[in-house]
Amino acid sequence: MKKYIVLNILFLLIFSVSFSQVKISGTVKDEQNNTIPFANILFVGSNTGTVSNENGKFYLESDTTFSEIEVSFLGFDTKIIPIKSRDFNIVITLKEAASQLNEVFIYSGKIKKKGNPAIAILKKVWEKKRQNGIYLFDQYQYEKYEKLEFDINNVDSTLIESKLFNNIEFIFEGIDTSRVTGKAFLPIFINESVYKTYGDNTKNKVREDIEANKNSGFSSNQNVIAFIKDLYVEYDIYSNYIKIFDKSFVSPVSKAGVSSYNYVLTDSAYIDNKWCYNILYYPRRKSELTFKGDFWVNDTTFAVKEINMQATKSANINWIKDIYIEQEFNVLNDSIFLLKKDYMMSDFSLKKKDKAKGIYGKRTTMYKDYVFNEQKTDKFYNVKIDAFNEEIYNKGADFWNKSRQEKLSENELGIYKMIDTLKTVPKFKRMYDLMSILGSGYIELNNFDYGPIFSSIGTNDVEGIRLRIGGRTYFGPNDKWRLQTYLAYGFRDDQFKYGAQGKWMLNPKSRFIIGGGNRRDVEQIGVSLTTTNDILGRSFASSAFFSSGDNSKLTSINLSNLYLSIEPKKNLEFRVGASYRTLKSASPSTFNLDWWVDKDNGIKNYKTVQSEVDFSVKYTPNRKTIGWGVERNEVSSVYSTLFFSFSQGIKGVFDSDFDYQKIQAYYRQPILIGGFGRMFTTFEVGKTFGEVPLGLLSVVPGNQSYFTIENTYSLLNYYEFITDTYASIHIDHNFNGRFFSRVPFLRKLNWRELVGVKAVWGSISDENIALNASNITYVAPEKGYFEYSVGVGNIFKVLRIDFSWRGSYRNIPETNNFVIKAAVGIHF
Repeated sequence: MKKYIVLNILFLLIFSVSFSQVKISGTVKDEQNNTIPFANILFVGSNTGTVSNENGKFYLESDTTFSEIEVSFLGFDTKIIPIKSRDFNIVITLKEAASQLNEVFIYSGKIKKKGNPAIAILKKVWEKKRQNGIYLFDQYQYEKYEKLEFDINNVDSTLIESKLFNNIEFIFEGIDTSRVTGKAFLPIFINESVYKTYGDNTKNKVREDIEANKNSGFSSNQNVIAFIKDLYVEYDIYSNYIKIFDKSFVSPVSKAGVSSYNYVLTDSAYIDNKWCYNILYYPRRKSELTFKGDFWVNDTTFAVKEINMQATKSANINWIKDIYIEQEFNVLNDSIFLLKKDYMMSDFSLKKKDKAKGIYGKRTTMYKDYVFNEQKTDKFYNVKIDAFNEEIYNKGADFWNKSRQEKLSENELGIYKMIDTLKTVPKFKRMYDLMSILGSGYIELNNFDYGPIFSSIGTNDVEGIRLRIGGRTYFGPNDKWRLQTYLAYGFRDDQFKYGAQGKWMLNPKSRFIIGGGNRRDVEQIGVSLTTTNDILGRSFASSAFFSSGDNSKLTSINLSNLYLSIEPKKNLEFRVGASYRTLKSASPSTFNLDWWVDKDNGIKNYKTVQSEVDFSVKYTPNRKTIGWGVERNEVSSVYSTLFFSFSQGIKGVFDSDFDYQKIQAYYRQPILIGGFGRMFTTFEVGKTFGEVPLGLLSVVPGNQSYFTIENTYSLLNYYEFITDTYASIHIDHNFNGRFFSRVPFLRKLNWRELVGVKAVWGSISDENIALNASNITYVAPEKGYFEYSVGVGNIFKVLRIDFSWRGSYRNIPETNNFVIKAAVGIHF
């Protein structure tokens, strides 16, 4: 889902009157006309300032009238410049300070650590960091207000006069100007929430109750809302790394920052009656995940009072031109600072040029009414929050006027009215519908959605060209029931296939759901070790446009399933079900699933009929979802998963052929390794007790396509390894350009290093080997099969290429010991 959401944002980019007293912008240069990156620009007589970017450019504004700015950089004479209230494109030339030439003979920008007073202050910050904030108390609670916003930026006369906006020019009445970049922007979406948060540090428990939520703009598009919430996760400036867009930026306040930043002590002043030091910081190297900016530190508690962080433009992150963060902390008493305001702005853009149009994504979070050491019971923290209560989403104006910790601007308030008006304009509705189709994959037709459109056509060796039509009921994002169906036709086998399923949520509080369906289709079984009874799961058979080698080992399946599921605790799901399936070859001339009925008399069966009951548990801690209907969208796909299932085959029920028991389990864990990227690990085990034929065994998943497919083995053919007992591990690590960024030529390409290892061990019993009458020879990886890969990602921002080698079983006929596979995806 996530890649379609990013497509949605990129599509927005194509379409994509301030009241401040002073606004200035310009460039800082030296006497040789070279730009000076990370120079300090400050309104004279204030603490309001900024830092120039890598190209020496800056923008600064204030609600207070100022007539001068002070510009400084280590090794250069400080310069005072007179300014006007509107003064743009200022060129400031700094003169090198003769007395400091030895200090700054460093075009690499590095500053010595030894004797640096800024580093001495930072060491005090590290010593005191555990004494700051809510973690000083056993218990805490506070009220949180959160505002999420999307704006079209770089709005100019060319955009306003574009034919695209004919008949809807009224939307530009809401134009505003960013106080961070100075660019004109147009608000198009806003989401507001109020929460009550409780925590117990002694028990490591947290409870957050949502009290109100209000949407405008794309309010019905849950995918967009989920995407926005995923962008702006919580972070701690005292941690070594700050996670943004699945990337780990080095925190300038942490110990890890010393190897990534230069620090300069630039000023000291009173802030809220507290004497504070101002420390300027900027990155030591380009293309790394770092910030530039400054922060104020109290001189006695050494807690950060204010900080701003702006990601460097050369940072290895896609589709993002700017990231800007501000945090303000409140003084509770002489020693305790608490987070008061957290502001983050990102500029989504197809290009990183200053004039390129884009979309601002903003989050403002404010905190108040802190209460400490009020103990709550364990029962209080275990209560499931009634997030599906519709009253939360229908609060009146009086509530919002009271609960907003920061008033909406006139233009923000106007979003609600503007969107209501836009919804009546056919042209806007067509634009919105197109974005919704790209984001969800479905075409909205009243209360029925057609799709997914990406599965409309496919091909394989059995069906030839395959056409598919289908859809789902959709009355709203929080539907308590849903029906889905499809019909497909293969031109080579001249057969229709179909699938239909329904699900109904009987109890929203415990998410008690009943569901079931039936599917008759052709599929490639053995593409996953873990068995699934999902009626409308993705079929590899219908997507073999780019397959390599023989792709005719397909199975005709008739699957019926009925299940009950319940979620008694958040992210803990129990499921029981019953299924009936028949399996037979879809291409008997080249492949069969035969098994012996009476081997001595040569009697065998070409079809497997099986009835089964199953029980499973799935635990996904830290998974975040949005909505409360029978189907929910995930806010993020980066969470750990623990899964266990038990299946019992029952012989004789509906002419079922076999008695058996199957146990399967897997654990998937994403691991963020600070500045060394992200690793995904999956460990899986399974065992089948009893005699079963090929269609019910555990086939090690091969991959005969030209593309890298998750959880498959890139160098294995279909049915190369057959098991009834197995253990596997997959490790995939993305270094996010950690090493390429240190190579001058490669640095500009923003490529990312990838490494991976996949291994599986398995066995198969003599009884199951004796049962086999198919034309597939059973081979189990009893010696252990493994393959390893290295790759390059982020080529042209969308392409990944993996080079994979077999580490064992290298002398198998008609197999490859080395392959090159690709994958296409849109990632930050």
